Amino acid sequence: MKKFSNSATAILVSLLLPIAVLYITVKVAAFKGEPEKVEVKLKSEHISSVDHSQFEILQQDFATPHDVTAACLSCHTGRDEEVMATAHWKWEREVEIPGKGKVSIGKKNLLNNFCTGANGNNGSCMRCHIGLGWKDKTFDFSDNLNIDCLVCHDQTDTYFKQKGQAGLPATEETANAAYQVPDYPYVAQNVGLPKKNNCGICHFYGGGGNNVKHGDLEEALLSCSKHVDVHMTNEGPDMACIDCHTTERHNIKGKLYSVSSMNENRIDCDQCHTATPHNDAVLDQHFEKLACQTCHIPEYAKANATKMYWDWSSAGMLDDAGHGYSEDDADGNHNYLSIKGNFVWDDNVKPEYYWFNGTADHFLTTDTISEIPVKINELFGEYRDSTAKIWPVKVHRGKQIYDVDHNTLINLKLWAAEKGEGAYWKDFDWDTASRLGMEYNDRPYSGNYDFVASEAYWPINHMVSPKEETLTCTECHSREGRLDNLKDFYLPGRDYSKPVDYAGVGLIILTLVGIFAHFLGRVVAFFKNK
Repeated sequence: MKKFSNSATAILVSLLLPIAVLYITVKVAAFKGEPEKVEVKLKSEHISSVDHSQFEILQQDFATPHDVTAACLSCHTGRDEEVMATAHWKWEREVEIPGKGKVSIGKKNLLNNFCTGANGNNGSCMRCHIGLGWKDKTFDFSDNLNIDCLVCHDQTDTYFKQKGQAGLPATEETANAAYQVPDYPYVAQNVGLPKKNNCGICHFYGGGGNNVKHGDLEEALLSCSKHVDVHMTNEGPDMACIDCHTTERHNIKGKLYSVSSMNENRIDCDQCHTATPHNDAVLDQHFEKLACQTCHIPEYAKANATKMYWDWSSAGMLDDAGHGYSEDDADGNHNYLSIKGNFVWDDNVKPEYYWFNGTADHFLTTDTISEIPVKINELFGEYRDSTAKIWPVKVHRGKQIYDVDHNTLINLKLWAAEKGEGAYWKDFDWDTASRLGMEYNDRPYSGNYDFVASEAYWPINHMVSPKEETLTCTECHSREGRLDNLKDFYLPGRDYSKPVDYAGVGLIILTLVGIFAHFLGRVVAFFKNK
């Protein structure tokens, strides 16, 4: 009887041990220790040692913003050279793109599938340049008095560049109810490190409205809940942009891949959090192939909708009086504008996911269309690339105008002060707007145009969720999960192979049969020996 008892015990152990090991493994993987504590010195805690209101040179009645710049540079010597070396000033930088070599790219010359391009629409687009009065090709980038110091350093929230004035604030001649001439002495005496407002005036409203372009950068971040962003929330650290986008000699760290191509001067989460922030080996191992943003930004456009699709081909419809018109959705977003066409907006958007190694391609003005949809930019990376990680991305899709004969995308002249100057937003003439836009950019135009589908890829970095709202394991590790479009690697819980599955089931069955046969053999031997 003792032999039978030992045999039964051995069988039970052989059956239960794998289950126990699996249970312990799952419990260990599920355990999350306390995450590391991050100590960060915030710029909001900075106390200036200088009281600008005491400087006599800032107490004068300034006639122009250029005069304010001259006063600033009389003390801050050398700062002009730093500013004029940055991409914020040049609106271009030299990069090397695989297959294209070294090229100079930036907002100055790149195409997009929002308003097609800034160059040639200076009165409107150059409002977001850190210079003063870039109205045409005569703008002098070497003149340091053209730098706008106040737009980044104003602490009064009263200094604004006027719409339609190529980056200049209102003057006595142009002032209206919306834009007043700034009180230059008051503003100049109240300057400091850039706040969220200073950065947001351009980065929140690019493309013609709040949250149009980025999807994860908008005015809600000025005062938001933890649900919207755990870093910028006023329920927590209330971080400013420059707390992450650290700056040295006016070079602001960070990359916008709609106008950038190279893996340099980037911001990484581990510059504060390290590469092992979870105190959990299983979670920290994901950092090898997952960007932090992939799990920690499960949605973007959390407060206000963002533009997901823009169809230029439907623009130009007028009312019975021959005027342009607009149609809005229930939230006040434009579904249709005569000057721009149809739009699709969305909020609480799940990102799309792509491999990204920090480098990108761009459709240049010299490129011809070789695939549809046209990729305005393309993020490089794949599973076998040791530097690539899975990244959450906003993909902006649309239809935009192109030259049928030259097979190139068109720079449109959209903005003008008055009707009759050929701008599409005033005259609704595609041919004239195309010809003038291409002429300004020194590009050929055949006179034959149509519309083509295009895509632009914007990596998501902001609107980080609280840890309680991060992605769960099954949102990726399941069939038809979030990563279903990435097929170049094996993902447990999502991928399977019928031959392997059948072989595995067969091995389990054979194992169980063997165990049962061994058990029967033991029983027979026991009774036979007895």
